[in-house]
Amino acid sequence: MIIARIKLLALTLLILALITGCSNQDAELTQMQLVELTLENERLSKELGSVTEALKEQLDAQMGFITQQVVGQPVKYIGGGDTLKNVLDRKVLHCGGNADLPGFGYLDPDSSEFVGFDIDFCRAVAAAVLGEQGASQVQIVPLTSKLRFAALQSGDIDILTRNTTWTMSRDAEMRANYAGVTFYDGQGVLVRVKDELRKLSDLRNKSICVQGGSTSATNIIDYFERVDIQVEVREFDDRIAALKQYNEKACDAYTGDKSSLIAQQTLLSKPADHVILFKEISREPLGPVVRHDDDNWLDIVRWTLQCMINGEYLDLSQENIDDRIAASEESVNTVLGIEARVGRKIGLADDFCYQVIRQVGNYKDVYDRHLGPNTMFNLPRGLNALYIDGGLHYPLPMK
Repeated sequence: MIIARIKLLALTLLILALITGCSNQDAELTQMQLVELTLENERLSKELGSVTEALKEQLDAQMGFITQQVVGQPVKYIGGGDTLKNVLDRKVLHCGGNADLPGFGYLDPDSSEFVGFDIDFCRAVAAAVLGEQGASQVQIVPLTSKLRFAALQSGDIDILTRNTTWTMSRDAEMRANYAGVTFYDGQGVLVRVKDELRKLSDLRNKSICVQGGSTSATNIIDYFERVDIQVEVREFDDRIAALKQYNEKACDAYTGDKSSLIAQQTLLSKPADHVILFKEISREPLGPVVRHDDDNWLDIVRWTLQCMINGEYLDLSQENIDDRIAASEESVNTVLGIEARVGRKIGLADDFCYQVIRQVGNYKDVYDRHLGPNTMFNLPRGLNALYIDGGLHYPLPMK
């Protein structure tokens, strides 16, 4: 308000000055008006100065309070839970996983150990949190599709790494936070070669086995309702039961994530007698899941995944990591926390990413170990390649 009045006075002074320059009439009156306006302008300027000083003092006081709160108080994770503390105290990471899905989560009968792509991600988180030798300090809790979220919510597991699709309803209603996507998948259908079922429309009036409580069950029902084709969907408590019924010819087809179908096909009595119909029924982004209300733990799991993706992007592998450190490359030193000190930002040791890659590997190391060219699956990377190779994995900056 004061500033506006000063501007108006200045404009008035300018107009009066112009008038004075153009005519000598009423010169004395005009001169008096100029003097009065000048005095009023000086008064308002002083008033503005006082207001400005008071405002500055108020802002300084507010900023001092804010600075004290932000800098003077210890950092506290708002909404943070106790997962990290619990894992550190017990020195073991509890992961919910599969026991019957070769390539992803499987109890190896020869070694009696859990192995697979998802299992290795659990081991990577353990390495990040527990440090040297941490990758071996894991306990895998085999879970069915129906029990997995209950186990997470109850605290029986610290993280769910069991080919779990990221959906809005699960994210919101299951009190679950997804830390990213480890595997981009889609749903397919497995059929017998001799039945000559070459496309999904050939399944009209046929029966389809599926694991109950999975997105595969709801997706297959929704798909055939949408295209107005009648099928019989038979749901079973777990994947093994559904596959067993299909293998015994109780169903004409079996459906699930394509990666899962490729793995499970190897378990059938005669794998070559079956073929996968690859027409996409749905998008299936699979990833690790943690509980709501523990943002620090969510950060830890998310940046463990990003460590592995950054490792592949920088060609920083389990095999060459120590040599790359010796070369003292800035980008490598940043990711590994040698220069950027990244670990302490999420409550971990600064070398957490080094431990992940050294003990478990980067994303490519893990993929190739369980699904790549030298495995029985030989599964192309496809959407699971880095973005520079036509895939969807994009390394976030670790700095």
